[in-house]
Amino acid sequence: MNKHQLASTIWESANQMRSKIEANEYKDFILGFIFYKYLSECELNLFQKEKLSEDEIKKVDEKDVKYAKHVRETLGYFIAYDNLFSTWLVKGNDFDVKDVRDALSDFDQNIDEVYKKVFEKIFNTLQTGLSKLGETSGSQTKAVKKLLKLIKKIPMDGKQDYDVLGFIYEYLISNFAANAGKKAGEFYTPHEVSVLMSEIVAEHLKDRKQIKIYDPTSGSGSLLINIGRSAAKYISGDGKIDYYAQELKENTFNLTRMNLVMRGIKPANINVRNGDTLEDDWPFFEENKKETTYELVRVDAVVSNPPYSQKWDPKDKEFDPRYKDFGVAPKAKADFAFLLHDLYHLEDDGIMTIVLPHGVLFRGGEEAKIRENLIEKNRIDAIIGLPENIFFGTNIATIIMVLKKNRPTSDVLIIDASKGFIKATKNNKLRACDIKKIVDAVKNRSAIEKYSVLVSKETIRENEYNLNIPRYVDSTDDPEKWDIRATMFGGIPVSEVDEFDDYWDAFPGLREALFKEASQGYLQPRTEDINGTIDSFESVEAYRVAFIEAFDGFYETLQEDLVDGVLDVVADKEKEKITEDIFRRIDPIKLADRYAAYQVFAEYWEIISADIEMLQTEGFEVITQVDPNMVIKKNNKNDDDDEVTEVQDGWKGHILPFELVQEMLMPDEVEAIQVLEERLSEIAGEYTEIIDSLDEDEKQGSFLNDSNDAFVSKELKATCDEILQGVESEEINALNKYMTMPKKEQLAFIKTCMDADWDKIEKNKDGSCKKPSLTSRIQQLKMEYEFPEDSYEGKLLSALRLSDEESATKKDLKQKREALHIKTKETIEGLSEKEALQIVEQKWIEPLICNLKMLSSNIVFEVISSMEYIAKKYATTFHELQTEKISTKSCLIDMVNMLKAERVADAEGLQEFNAILGGQL
Repeated sequence: MNKHQLASTIWESANQMRSKIEANEYKDFILGFIFYKYLSECELNLFQKEKLSEDEIKKVDEKDVKYAKHVRETLGYFIAYDNLFSTWLVKGNDFDVKDVRDALSDFDQNIDEVYKKVFEKIFNTLQTGLSKLGETSGSQTKAVKKLLKLIKKIPMDGKQDYDVLGFIYEYLISNFAANAGKKAGEFYTPHEVSVLMSEIVAEHLKDRKQIKIYDPTSGSGSLLINIGRSAAKYISGDGKIDYYAQELKENTFNLTRMNLVMRGIKPANINVRNGDTLEDDWPFFEENKKETTYELVRVDAVVSNPPYSQKWDPKDKEFDPRYKDFGVAPKAKADFAFLLHDLYHLEDDGIMTIVLPHGVLFRGGEEAKIRENLIEKNRIDAIIGLPENIFFGTNIATIIMVLKKNRPTSDVLIIDASKGFIKATKNNKLRACDIKKIVDAVKNRSAIEKYSVLVSKETIRENEYNLNIPRYVDSTDDPEKWDIRATMFGGIPVSEVDEFDDYWDAFPGLREALFKEASQGYLQPRTEDINGTIDSFESVEAYRVAFIEAFDGFYETLQEDLVDGVLDVVADKEKEKITEDIFRRIDPIKLADRYAAYQVFAEYWEIISADIEMLQTEGFEVITQVDPNMVIKKNNKNDDDDEVTEVQDGWKGHILPFELVQEMLMPDEVEAIQVLEERLSEIAGEYTEIIDSLDEDEKQGSFLNDSNDAFVSKELKATCDEILQGVESEEINALNKYMTMPKKEQLAFIKTCMDADWDKIEKNKDGSCKKPSLTSRIQQLKMEYEFPEDSYEGKLLSALRLSDEESATKKDLKQKREALHIKTKETIEGLSEKEALQIVEQKWIEPLICNLKMLSSNIVFEVISSMEYIAKKYATTFHELQTEKISTKSCLIDMVNMLKAERVADAEGLQEFNAILGGQL
């Protein structure tokens, strides 16, 4: 399975295994063990690289002082063989949670002095929290063994660019954050926000050969890592990025370090500290030597998502060099304190992005003064308003502020991106197209109607340095207009039709085909079939053709670049190349939205890039590999012990999807299965028809379930047996007679009796009939008896026949599916390179291009919807509504007058009701 599937499987298991433990706490266990496995694997790789035999590896321990020292100097730490993750697995039933405690304790004693900042006390959270996994040593051991078994499947072979481990680690962090409530904000910035900030920063730094990046509130470290990954696209060589990170909470600080180390970042490039960013101006100083070792470190990029509106101690901070030029944030809200700390450590040509609550843009007091200084000193480059409810643990509105020290312009780009998102479970989520649009707007400093605007310093001064986004960007939808005359008398105002000028420009002649003049300034539809008229209109058809022609040659380009050159594709560069090609093709097309096209591409690129990654790192031969399809099975033994196991459910292609292979290479088998599936669907409908035809008394039988919407097979058969009990025919009577005869007379009876078709009954060796075959034949003859179709008996027998057919069809369907499944496995494994690549083409390219071309249909559908709405908007006039109202009231009065009151109170009620309606009694 690819890394997406593996991560999903591990998360599903882990989430079930955590049972009643809070997600925020359980993450520390599983992530800690993943990291320990990673360190163990790194050490084993070193042993193998140095040609140690299996027996020699088993002897590695602290007693071999020289070799232990060598390992510490090479890796930064040393783990004895008995303490390795793989050794724990080998112990099986002999494993005990004490093994973990001893190993983690030993780990801290075997860290090289140079690497202490990276590894010291990194397992503290895991070590102190083991007791939460169970009340007894036995229950803790059992819980840890489950975790080890789950984690062992994560590959950590360090293949170049195949960042499975890092992907799974962040995937788990993200999912734990989604389930951790308010605690989530302490350790995780949503991946999409992280990518957005990364792309903005990377664009600014793309011409640099070596950089320093810093996150002063690092959380899990994912934000810092994503920035580094995006920047690394433009930097060649290893060790060219220095990472600085500070985090206040110890358990979260440990996540930062683990995450950085597991991404293959060299310890020499990792500078981390567990401390209070606002109290201690770091980077940089050595612990316990602050006064003598402090050295101001400026970096190329600072990124941060600090805690929102946190309280802090601003006492004497006016003298702090971080704040003295701009002001001190108020005690109740430290947002600007974090921002100014970040800014202070920025190089003159650097860039910083920070996530802040929306209130920093307009709050008064000390914050207003800080805003004024930031504007006047020309530090704020852009403000990006994000959608609400996009961060885990809070639904407040947030922004990203982009700041630089040396800016060639004094205006501020303000973007309202609050409406660009998709609803994902409990939170909103930025789509790929939303991120791309924001990044492009920042990169090009674009002014886009109802989205972004460049605001001059003078305008901001006029607004008293209030940067509230709605003051500058009006992203609200225009209120709907209603023409009073058209409401009264009908007709469509010409002015409202004029508002769709983009449509009329894209589809010449369509306006005239849809509308004709009704009176001065008003139009009326020429046709009631708006949909059909637009859909078949000449210029609309021409538009569709032009849209398709815009992608001429695109298939061949993708085939050459992605398929023919699959092993040489550089994914990030290829993505940019394809994006620019799509934009070049789609931009000239009227009404087309480049970002809608980008979203289509981005969704398919996730599939394409994942496959390319596997083919390049695992070897091209995996293109015809078939893997066991493992699924999670939960066995509920009791409330306190939920066993989660993984079992095989068939097979699946490592790269090639079974369904696609079947569709392309086994159409006859697929069609045969579809025929059976359709028949089962028809049978379900026929069941319903029979049930609906029964009257209420007939439905009281036990052959229907409690809700009277399905037959109960066993009871249906029993009822039908009773119905068929008295059914007779000459052949049935003959067969029954045969069954009552002495055996010596049966053979003669077969020869002389012409009423039965004896050839349809299975015989014994002596020529006599087998009893099961006789019974089956009698039942068959009874079932063939024709009751009147509309009779109770006829309906139930029809249902029983359907039941028998359904059982046979399901059996046949299961056999055909199983046979097709095995044939597909064998077919994939036997494909030639050329055949396999043809299937890859259909997986990657065909659906991408098809969905890009489908965008024209979406545009036409939007036009149809708009025109149908405007045609209906004034179709019913106020006069017609009033007439209908009067008519309805008159009908009600007549109905009330027909009522006879038996009590005085009822008569008074009817009289009042009539008076309200305006009638008379």
